Amino acid sequence: MYKKNSNGRPSRPASAFRGGRRNNSGGGRKSFGAVIDVNKFINKAVVTEPEDEYVPKHKFNDFNIKDVIKRTIASRGYIDPTPIQDQIIPEILAGRDVIGLADTGTGKTAAFLIPIINKILENGRAKAIIITPTRELATQIQDEFVELARGLNIYSISLVGGVNIQRQINQLRSRHNVIIGTPGRLKDLISRKALNLSDFGNVVLDEADRMLDMGFINDVKALLSMLSKNRQTMLFSATLSPEIKNLVNTFLTDPVNVSIKSRETSKNVDQDVVRIAHGEDKIEVLHDLLSQVDFQKVIIFTRTKHGAEKLSKKLVEKGFKSESIHGNKTQVKRQKALDMFKDDYIEILVATDVAARGIDVPNVSHVINFDVPATYDDYIHRIGRTGRANNKGIALTFIG
Repeated sequence: MYKKNSNGRPSRPASAFRGGRRNNSGGGRKSFGAVIDVNKFINKAVVTEPEDEYVPKHKFNDFNIKDVIKRTIASRGYIDPTPIQDQIIPEILAGRDVIGLADTGTGKTAAFLIPIINKILENGRAKAIIITPTRELATQIQDEFVELARGLNIYSISLVGGVNIQRQINQLRSRHNVIIGTPGRLKDLISRKALNLSDFGNVVLDEADRMLDMGFINDVKALLSMLSKNRQTMLFSATLSPEIKNLVNTFLTDPVNVSIKSRETSKNVDQDVVRIAHGEDKIEVLHDLLSQVDFQKVIIFTRTKHGAEKLSKKLVEKGFKSESIHGNKTQVKRQKALDMFKDDYIEILVATDVAARGIDVPNVSHVINFDVPATYDDYIHRIGRTGRANNKGIALTFIG
């Protein structure tokens, strides 16, 4: 269990982000999900020998893509592709349906964007749709697309919830080659007859397992059924559950399967619990933790949207630089909070599980489960926000 001092509180060295005056406001909602064995939240990071460095078969210059794309890639300092890029880009360029089993942070976004951009340069009438489970992931893909397609006269539109839909309808009337969207907003635009998918011959399903978890799988099936019958389908997922296999069997044709096995992120994470004694103020315990010097960049997960908003405001009252991200916020506000966290304008991001996957923020020192997650799978995805890129992270779970 996390070390406490003689007063029973977690030990508190001098603060890196100084807290304000302490008070007894707020107590926190009682944790749920107690069916998970508490011992699963206690694991030491595994120190292992460095993995053998992957030797790619190709360099980006070897791929059969337009020189202008090669120059853009080189200008960004990339020479060697990542494993998923090295193995799957040639298959996509060959027109094959593909299944990419890879986690966030493996370079999979460029793995499908580079061939799509190349196809559009070869055929200006080619259109692609990229379906993602969350607004944040859609925004990340949009940003990557803008960088890769800069100066190529190729255009994309992001279609996600939390944004004025009339503005998106107006955007759809302008020229576009690529649509990046979430299932709910895409279906809404189709129902308003603002979007017709019948002429889209390329589709990417990114983080298909997350779309299944979030209950979008039937929406995804409906969207796929509206696409051109003569299409190329690219599916990316961290896992291949029976439901995803069913999706593959129904909508993909003789797909090539590329699986990139990487060390589990959780192996790089020291995991422990913080036990809350009867009558002890949960927020006060959190305050004492956050006042420690090594809590430099922290994501705190709560169970509810209201809980995330309330906790973030409490932390601001106590002198911490904090913002919240949850489903009740508009996309503009969610993205602003995420950007502030990435750029170190704030040190704490309080979030619901909307941020548990698809968000790649470097150098997160700690993940704190203020509320116990609903499932162990949710727990693994939460703590995966730290300990990335072979760095060591720390995850703490409050147990009441």
